[in-house]
Amino acid sequence: MFVSTLIVAISTVKMATTMASGEERAASEVLRALARHLNGLNEDSKTTRKRSLEAIKRETIDKGLSSGVLQKVFTCLLNSLLKCLSDPMERCRETAIHMLGDFIRCVPQPEDSLPYLMPALTQRLGGKEIVEPAEELRLSMVEVVTLTVEVCGRHLAPYLDDMMKILQRTIVDPFPDVKRESCKCTVHFAKSVPEHFHMQAESLVKPLMQTVSHQHSRVRVSTIEATGAVIQYGTGKNVDDVLSHLAQRLFDDSPQVRKAVTVVVGDWLLHLRDRYSYFHKLIPLLLSSLSDDIPEISQRAADLWRQTGALWEQENEDDLKDKMDFLLTPPDLYPAGGRPQ
Repeated sequence: MFVSTLIVAISTVKMATTMASGEERAASEVLRALARHLNGLNEDSKTTRKRSLEAIKRETIDKGLSSGVLQKVFTCLLNSLLKCLSDPMERCRETAIHMLGDFIRCVPQPEDSLPYLMPALTQRLGGKEIVEPAEELRLSMVEVVTLTVEVCGRHLAPYLDDMMKILQRTIVDPFPDVKRESCKCTVHFAKSVPEHFHMQAESLVKPLMQTVSHQHSRVRVSTIEATGAVIQYGTGKNVDDVLSHLAQRLFDDSPQVRKAVTVVVGDWLLHLRDRYSYFHKLIPLLLSSLSDDIPEISQRAADLWRQTGALWEQENEDDLKDKMDFLLTPPDLYPAGGRPQ
């Protein structure tokens, strides 16, 4: 039995070694074929640089290479692609951004790129002034950041400072779609590194509150959802800083905005770490949604209200049991037929 297991293990190691050497050879062949195009990225001609990038894409992303080969090729191409993010030609920057996203999506170890990728993205997105003039390209870069969070997860913890610099700036970007994508990214990042996110979560409260009253309802919804995550995964000390803004959104013309506030407040009542301290401020907001004109919202508020009550009863079971045991007669003026709804 032991001998058989040992033979299988040795065979597996040999097979893995053979595959690795095969991937090394394939990657080397791809890189040799790309040498001329990589040199073309340094040419003064915009057309030459554009054609070189397109050729690199054809020979890598579009060619259906194995993930192992792509990983090795990506490692060698990464710095050249990052350099293209600041190319004077918009088409070159666009192609480079999309290629970065394609590689990150396809390679088995995208976290290996983080030491180079994150500083480059921070330089393009996280400065006080807007570096990338094309709003669609800013959106594409933020989408790459979101993708990076989704595939790298906890590996982004050492880049907390970079992520916060990016999000602080992009949440207040003039382009509404960049705002929305940044809010989506904030939610993913908060959930990916909760043990680190709380250390700087407070820095996102101000840009979010600057955006929560944006003229586009979809931006307002995204901002409210991001605010929910920032408070939920933060220290919990900024609830007072956002409550008045959320209360105003309960009177929003958009039902989706009012629903977003209802869901966020309900989630806080159920999951916020120090939620008991804020019950007296959060409960009135949830109760306001019970009378919303839209049945879906009022029903959702009622469901969250019941869940909140059930959880509170469960967490205070012993204290409630004592009170119920000693409550022999109903209180004065107790309504006939039971408690009101």
